[in-house]
Amino acid sequence: MKLLVTGGAGFIGSEFVRQAVDKGLDVIVVDKLTYAGDLERLKDVNDKITFYKADITNKEFIEHIFQKEKPDVVVHWAAESHVDRSILDASPFIKTNVEGTQVLLDAAKNLGVKQFINIATDEVYGELGEEGQFYEDTPLIPNSPYSVSKASADMLGRAYYKTYGLPVITVRPSNNYGWWQYPEKLIPVVILKALNEEPIPVYGTGQNVREWLFVSDCAEAVFEIIEKGKEGEIYNVGSGEERRNIEVVKAILDILNKPEDLITFVKDRPGHDFRYSLNTEKIEKEIGWKAKVKFEEGIEKTVKWYLDNLDWVEKKLEYLKDYWKKVYS
Repeated sequence: MKLLVTGGAGFIGSEFVRQAVDKGLDVIVVDKLTYAGDLERLKDVNDKITFYKADITNKEFIEHIFQKEKPDVVVHWAAESHVDRSILDASPFIKTNVEGTQVLLDAAKNLGVKQFINIATDEVYGELGEEGQFYEDTPLIPNSPYSVSKASADMLGRAYYKTYGLPVITVRPSNNYGWWQYPEKLIPVVILKALNEEPIPVYGTGQNVREWLFVSDCAEAVFEIIEKGKEGEIYNVGSGEERRNIEVVKAILDILNKPEDLITFVKDRPGHDFRYSLNTEKIEKEIGWKAKVKFEEGIEKTVKWYLDNLDWVEKKLEYLKDYWKKVYS
């Protein structure tokens, strides 16, 4: 099987690529290498993949790659993915997440690929209160420019399945965390700020709830879906490991033996969804997949990885200083 993986130099995409290489698969990676993409994530498998630096909105180049490589399966991870950035400027999210997805779907349709795995997000559902879960047939009510762009890409995939018969499978994972995550997201931000004993910004009162899925579990779920999933179907990929943001922050501080008085509550994010929670009965019953990594184990692994790889993280910090001023001011 030949896989074409978009966003394969990103946080989750690179984990998927590393696992694919371990499985002995033929892997083509397409990545624009924006601020969040980094070939260092693929350093251990670089000689075993074919890499194209490409913008997925570049129709001609994407068509060329598809015609040259003739992939059997496309796994579409590439996206602008940070909610805060989408609030500052929605344009790149519409361009990449919507137009880029259309370009890929057209290329896949024209080539006649056997399978197109369209990676969405739990954020397309909107938000929940203290109770309840999202099911695959829950109506989509996205609330941020990011989640709207992902819902659009999600629905484009569904449309290409219904209209053209393209064998699309939609995957909606919950919040991923783990090694190699770009240090703009909550967990790496907290680790870095805590290590430097700097104020740790927490939105509102820190009561927002997320379902935390370890990155290796997410990648493994997609491989199971490739093997056993049904075209045209949607699969939630969650862990059941729900935590309030303040609980996540305190867990990291406890591991690092840092004081809780570093926590600084800041003005809440505009349109901040309160809670996400995925029902995963469908993937458990139809695919036989269930998340393995509990949050306590995963957060320990994550903190250790950042401590062992501070050189990589520190290279990103200069760029992030101005960004943090914009977001948390």
